[in-house]
Amino acid sequence: MSGITRRELLGAALPAAVAAAGLNELHGSTSRTDKPKNGGPKVGLVTYLLAHEWNVPTIIENCTEAKFEAVELRTTHAHGVEVSLSKEQRKEVRAMFEASPVRLASLGSAFEYDSPDPAVLKKNIEGSKVFAQLAADLGCDGIKVRPNRLHEDEGISREKTIAQIAGGLTEVGNAAADLGVEIRVEVHGRDTSRFPVFHPIMEQCESSNVYTNWNCNENDLKDGGLEHNFKLVADSIHFVHMRDLFVETYPWRKFLGLLNGIGYNGYCCAEIPASSDPLRVMKYYRALFLALQDRL
Repeated sequence: MSGITRRELLGAALPAAVAAAGLNELHGSTSRTDKPKNGGPKVGLVTYLLAHEWNVPTIIENCTEAKFEAVELRTTHAHGVEVSLSKEQRKEVRAMFEASPVRLASLGSAFEYDSPDPAVLKKNIEGSKVFAQLAADLGCDGIKVRPNRLHEDEGISREKTIAQIAGGLTEVGNAAADLGVEIRVEVHGRDTSRFPVFHPIMEQCESSNVYTNWNCNENDLKDGGLEHNFKLVADSIHFVHMRDLFVETYPWRKFLGLLNGIGYNGYCCAEIPASSDPLRVMKYYRALFLALQDRL
């Protein structure tokens, strides 16, 4: 990989991949996600915050009723799906999802690779590998990790932190590839969610098993705007988090049009506040999600 950027590698492989698999398959979640009947992005749920108090059976029951097709289980929530599960418990969780119409599509971790402390960095890298093994045992497509911050206030250049994050992602991505689990990098953090920082991280990562988890933040609209930033990482988007669709400051219709434009058929998971009437909220959310794409 010396002297070759990740984008150059993917760019060289892109025409052949399109010819072999078709554009729709290329930009979906390629691990285990089936192409949807009607094409286009599929709606799912992040357990933060709406479902943070639900156990696995409740998550499956509610997602099934609301016709949500997938879930990301965020760590520390009441579902209890953590690395502490025994082999038998992992089999039980996997069986519950496989017997349902709801896909366990992601495990949401809080691992990050920006710390200047070598011990903290190593702990996050090794923890990510253990988390990836959990995902593999559960039959889960991938895990979410994140950059979190720069350390320029500590005298550490952004270039050094970017290179360190990319190096951590390379190691974790290669290890998870052996398990058949994707590493998805959330566009996250005060500075690291800005694309002049996030994009170089992805460019310098040398693992082909590391992808973008788009996060639908206001920073998407800065530094050249939504379309510019989307194009920077379009070839690596394998998962999406979405906020409340009534937020008028974010151009939801345009964003969903961009996803459809690249043939994305992976999951867009709602990351929305808790509600006293969650099923009703979920049903409205799905309806608006489809209506914004003229699919309803």
